[in-house]
Amino acid sequence: MIKTDNRLGIILMSLTSLIFALQDGISRHLASEYNVFVVVMFRYWFFAGFVLILAHRSGGITRALQSERRWLQILRGLLLALEICVTVGAIALLGLTETHAIFVCYPLFIVALSGPFLGERVGWRRWLAIAAGFCGVLIILQPGSGVFSPLSAIPLLGAMMFAAYGLLTRYAARFDSSATSYFYTGVVGAVVMTVIGLLNWEPMVGTDWIWLLMLCSMTLLGHWLLIKTYEFGEASAVQPFAYLQLPFAAMVGITVFSETLRLNVGLGAAIIVLAGLFTLWRAEQSKP
Repeated sequence: MIKTDNRLGIILMSLTSLIFALQDGISRHLASEYNVFVVVMFRYWFFAGFVLILAHRSGGITRALQSERRWLQILRGLLLALEICVTVGAIALLGLTETHAIFVCYPLFIVALSGPFLGERVGWRRWLAIAAGFCGVLIILQPGSGVFSPLSAIPLLGAMMFAAYGLLTRYAARFDSSATSYFYTGVVGAVVMTVIGLLNWEPMVGTDWIWLLMLCSMTLLGHWLLIKTYEFGEASAVQPFAYLQLPFAAMVGITVFSETLRLNVGLGAAIIVLAGLFTLWRAEQSKP
C-alpha cells in the first residue's frame, strides 16, 4: 500500500499541469499546419497503446473490457474524443491563453449539473460560486460588445462537452472500476479518431514528425504523472493545483506564440478560478 504524501502529490499535479500546457502548445503548432483530426488521431494512438499496456499489467485486457454499462463507457470515450477535437481546434483559432481562460469553467458546469443528473446536493453557497464563475465567463466573452468574437463559443462548447464527460465518468463509477473506465476512454477514442483521422488524412513533413513525437510523448507522460498524483495525494489536496494549467498555458502562449492577455480575459479567468476553488472547498466541507 502506497503511503499518502500530499506534498509529493501537489508537486506531481503541478508538473502534470505544466506537461499538459506544453502539450497544448505543441498541439497549437501542429493544428495550425495540419488537420485537427489527424493530430488528435496520432495522440490517441499513443494513448491507446499506454492504456493497453496498463490493462495487460493489471489483470488483462479481457478483464478491463468487462463492464456493467458498456454503452455508457463507449459514449464516454466518444464524447471525450470529440471534445479534444473541439478544444484543439479552439486553441488553433483563438490561442492558448483565451481558450484555457474559457475552458477552465468546466468544473462549474459539473457542479451545476451534478444535482439534476446525479442526485448530488448542491448548496446555495456553491450556487453563488457557480453564478460568479459564469459572470467571469461573460466578462471574457463580452457578449453584446463590439469586441465579441463568435469563435469564443468554441472553447465554451469544449468546456460543456468535457463537463458532460465528467458527469458520465462519475455515473460510470457506480458500476465499473476506474481501470475499466480508463481502458474504454483510450480504446474507444482511438477507434473513433482513427476513422475520422484517416478520412481527413494529411501527410506530415520535415521536423513536424519530431513535434508529433514530442506531443505523443507528453501525452503519455502527462497521463502517467496524473495516475501517480492520485496514488500519492488526496484528491481534495491536489485538485486545486490542476488550475495551474491556465497560467502555464498562458505563459506558453505569450512567450512562444506572442499572444496577448487582455484585461477582461485575465479578470474573468481569475473569477472563474476562485469560484472553482470555492466549490472544491465547499465540497470538502460538506463531506461527512
